[in-house]
Amino acid sequence: MRLLERLRKEWFMIGIVLAIAGAKLEPSIGVNGGPLKPEITVSYIAVATIFFNSGLSLNTEELTSALVHIKLHLFIQIFTLAFFPAAVWLFLQLLSITPINEWLLKGLQTVGCMPPPVSSAVILTKAVGGNEAAAIFNSAFGSFLLGSSSSVPFTSIFSQLFMTVVVPLIIGQIVRRYIKDWLERKQPPFGAVSSSVLLMIIYTTFCDTFSNPSIDLDKFSLLLVLFIICSIQLSFMLLTFIFSTRNNSGFTPADTVAVMFCSTHKSLTLGIPMLKIVFAGHEYLSLISVPLLIYHPVQILLGSVLVPTIKSWMVSRQKGVKLMRPTV
Repeated sequence: MRLLERLRKEWFMIGIVLAIAGAKLEPSIGVNGGPLKPEITVSYIAVATIFFNSGLSLNTEELTSALVHIKLHLFIQIFTLAFFPAAVWLFLQLLSITPINEWLLKGLQTVGCMPPPVSSAVILTKAVGGNEAAAIFNSAFGSFLLGSSSSVPFTSIFSQLFMTVVVPLIIGQIVRRYIKDWLERKQPPFGAVSSSVLLMIIYTTFCDTFSNPSIDLDKFSLLLVLFIICSIQLSFMLLTFIFSTRNNSGFTPADTVAVMFCSTHKSLTLGIPMLKIVFAGHEYLSLISVPLLIYHPVQILLGSVLVPTIKSWMVSRQKGVKLMRPTV
């Protein structure tokens, strides 16, 4: 009985291990163009499912409140699009005196300039129980803002974001109006649905990673880039945590969760097309792309592993806030 209970609690972590192992054993199933067709099932259907799920589970008041939380949006966007790339640039000035390949360093710099993804940051924020509505707004807005100012076709970005984020979210909100009583009575497992979609994303991401010929580095360089990326992610997550939990920050624990994921995650979907346009015909394009190709699966894996810890902190912090409120 205890074993079954523990498996029920740890199913997501077990799922991550099985997803990565399955991707390593037979990556051809989940690669673009493979039997699973992730270019459709993940890029469109899975992402649309995430936001339809969010539309069903979120009250309209929560979405409205998140929309006008200007301070939170400014913090995330300034950190993502200004502080992150500037800090990475300074860090890379130190690394430039080392024997690390200069094109890998340029690749790390481009990672710092990427916007947040529209899926993983939202799913992880929801899995923890953070401010999901704020995560939705900032993930979509960051991609739209940077994409519209880059060389990537504006119409393509807008149409994909509209069809996979805005439309499913609105449909979810409309459906919620008609079945609100049923949803409150039955309480469907929205979190489990999002976690299952995340496992699918993890699986297909690692299928691409394991089968990608671009990631053909010597083991030392590969491990070094992996270590640098993990260090950057953990350092920035810690930094955003410290900034957003100060007494005068004005952020709730749920806001902090959204800040940690939205400010540190980077988009592969928008990033790779941008690299192919900016560095078109460049002989070192494959090396420049490697850091982003590694950053993407690492951010999902690292975020998934940290979900229980961050959730435990958030719950205890929220309990502490409730206890501190004066009784009338």
